[in-house]
Amino acid sequence: ANLGFDQEQPTVNQPADLPSLSDARALAHKEVDDPDLRALPGPPKRQRTLAAALMIITAVAACAMCWALRSEVLYATSKPFPVALGDLATLDLSTVQPDQYVEARGLLGTAGAVRYARPLEGDSFRLQPVAGTSRVWVEIRIPEGMEGPRFVPPGDFTGRLVPFSQAGLRHAGVARSVAQQTGQSIPVDGWLLVDGASPRASRWAVALFALFGFFALWNVVNVIRILRPVR
Repeated sequence: ANLGFDQEQPTVNQPADLPSLSDARALAHKEVDDPDLRALPGPPKRQRTLAAALMIITAVAACAMCWALRSEVLYATSKPFPVALGDLATLDLSTVQPDQYVEARGLLGTAGAVRYARPLEGDSFRLQPVAGTSRVWVEIRIPEGMEGPRFVPPGDFTGRLVPFSQAGLRHAGVARSVAQQTGQSIPVDGWLLVDGASPRASRWAVALFALFGFFALWNVVNVIRILRPVR
């Protein structure tokens, strides 16, 4: 029975007319052939490749510097107490560990001695062989203004004892300089005692190692980000 209420008929939402498959393909083709889209510049592939190449070169150079500093870093982290070795002229080098903080004594010879300086340092340096052996050489620091007859080489030394082949960047060309200036060659198995070089004073190498390591890691990460395909 009708109680006086009008019954509403349910409204059915009619689906909108969807484009056919052929119309969708035509629309997509039209968007692809849009002259405005074609006028836009393409992705900077050349610049991206160049940036990635420069970052790779920088990362390789930073890794090479870390490798060159490895000897100084090992010495900077060694024991801070010197090992007494005695007379350098009679020292049995087969019992000595490389990159060791030592104290020793010896008489320095003059044959093959050279003097050199380093940038940003007022002091100069002198490299002299130990009298009685050609395998051990000592680098001593000469304070600024003391070079000449007033300077007397010490007879006791405390510093870093290392083979020339592992001496690192600061002494990379020392053997060549000795041969060029004096005509005397340092033996291949020669050792260098850097007087005054303590592990504490070599901590600069740790800081440089960390800096170059950060450069290498940063460049590798950014190369991966640049070359990673965009989804």
